[in-house]
Amino acid sequence: MNIQRPFSIVGVGKYLPKTIVSSEEIEKEVGLPEGYIYKNVGVKSRHIATEETLTYMAKEALTSALEDAQISIIEIDCLIGASASFDYIIPSRSSLIKNAFGDEVNEVDFPCIDISTVCTSFITAIDYASLLLSNNKYKNIAIVSSEISSKNLNPNDKETYGLFGDGAAAIIISKTTHNVGLIEYQSKTFSSGAKHTIIEGGGHINHPSDVAYSTELYAFKMYGKKLLKEAKYTLPKFLLRFFEPLNIDLKNINLIVPHQASKLGLRMLTVINKGNSQNIVDQLENHGNCIAASIPIALVSSIEDKKLKEGDTCFLIGTAAGITISGLLFKYSKK
Repeated sequence: MNIQRPFSIVGVGKYLPKTIVSSEEIEKEVGLPEGYIYKNVGVKSRHIATEETLTYMAKEALTSALEDAQISIIEIDCLIGASASFDYIIPSRSSLIKNAFGDEVNEVDFPCIDISTVCTSFITAIDYASLLLSNNKYKNIAIVSSEISSKNLNPNDKETYGLFGDGAAAIIISKTTHNVGLIEYQSKTFSSGAKHTIIEGGGHINHPSDVAYSTELYAFKMYGKKLLKEAKYTLPKFLLRFFEPLNIDLKNINLIVPHQASKLGLRMLTVINKGNSQNIVDQLENHGNCIAASIPIALVSSIEDKKLKEGDTCFLIGTAAGITISGLLFKYSKK
């Protein structure tokens, strides 16, 4: 397998909110039978931001990644915020993360860029960062995903209320002369299902000055059966087109890091992987679905736990509102 764009991941970090909420607590809150959420949704507990902001979590995750890489924030050449949720509509998420470092970054003017393909934002950001690294202007790029979903959930929606969690993760992706980095990237959008996942309130269609606030209008909605039907049709075709030219199967990848979308979604990937779940990272049980932060949290944890080793192949795969499917295969190195 040829390396299209060399890069190394020289630093990783994550931040999980201090408050952990069990599924039993949620079941008592909304009147569900004990064990319902784990049985039907696959989540036992999740981290919930109570005092933390998205910017705070992002800074903590990025600080850990910088420490791991043994570099300073002033050595970063670009900061990419790869998330779906935000503290403010304006300014950009990434500029607020840079601002959170205070006096330390006052003398540097590296660009801050936001990328949002919802749950696959982190995958898109790696592809974009690897393109930037092919330019001699860039050496170290920070990618940060920070998500708070808990404030946009409807307690009356059993399908989503017990599924989501909060958290942040960051990586430092750097230029390298070694034969590692991006092997293949593909992204496809199947727009017939564009509104199968949606938050209807807050934009210009349902602007706060025109439409009174209601939980249902401002809560995340997911039409799970429609999404599953679409995924069953599109995901196998996407994966076939992705891997066929590479002459490699999913089962031969050292580590598969999927979006922690749902219990059924992870099960579907295992079926496509011919029943093999050993090389698939599954953190849904203790984190829930953390939107765009799901993939990087799982990736960072895998690197920290040495499940992803020097020279291993790693496949990032996810589905996102839109409906978009994105996949990125890379050869891992910290050098």
